[in-house]
Amino acid sequence: MTQPYVNITTDNGVGTIEFFHPAHNSLPGDILAKLAQTITEAGKDEAIKVIVLKSGGNRTFCAGASFKELININDAETGKVFFSGFANVINAMRKCPKFIIGRVQGKTVGGGVGLASATDYCMATKFAAIKLSELNIGIGPFVVGPAVERKLGLSAMSQIAIDANSFYEAEWARDKGLFTKVFEDTETLDQEVKAFAEHLATYNPDAMTEMKNAFWAGTEDWDTLLAERAVISGRLVLGEFTKETLKRFK
Repeated sequence: MTQPYVNITTDNGVGTIEFFHPAHNSLPGDILAKLAQTITEAGKDEAIKVIVLKSGGNRTFCAGASFKELININDAETGKVFFSGFANVINAMRKCPKFIIGRVQGKTVGGGVGLASATDYCMATKFAAIKLSELNIGIGPFVVGPAVERKLGLSAMSQIAIDANSFYEAEWARDKGLFTKVFEDTETLDQEVKAFAEHLATYNPDAMTEMKNAFWAGTEDWDTLLAERAVISGRLVLGEFTKETLKRFK
């Protein structure tokens, strides 16, 4: 696999959305926009009862936003648009009337932790360590922060946001509530995700929609909140500290 993509397949009432990018599944703006659109459309598809969100490849679930695009930001508006990419996907997941099951096969960083946090039920392998690395380059996990905090709690989210150099093991993420189950390998993960999703698809769709609405109560302001957070990140990325830090990666 060399070309980035977002695909969806439907089988037995389960819509499986898969994204991929050859750079460790880091996601540029166009792929994020397509992912948000695909999630929204799947939410309207009557043939789909439950959604599975996964990434291609074996090693990394999602390395966050595209670093290539990040280092080329030179004005506040471009910065806002860039950081709105993950905000739009998280809001699409939040508003989707169907349960979204996360399938996390490997490490996930930054915005990828936000995606995992925005799923309604998430399973992983033991290789699925997580890291919020944004502070390392002079910004912070402002856009994904609300989703991560909602799932992990403020204390755990603060811990990984401040300790921006460290990966936290999948078992830690399970204990804090991000992952529901952690498996030894990807094959077992896929078997369990498939069985769980297909069983869930036999439930009353209206009941599941009402449950999802109840679970996400209190997040109705996230369209505005995450947009405001994107502005903060867009401003910080233009600062001298971040610009000097990014030069080392060019």
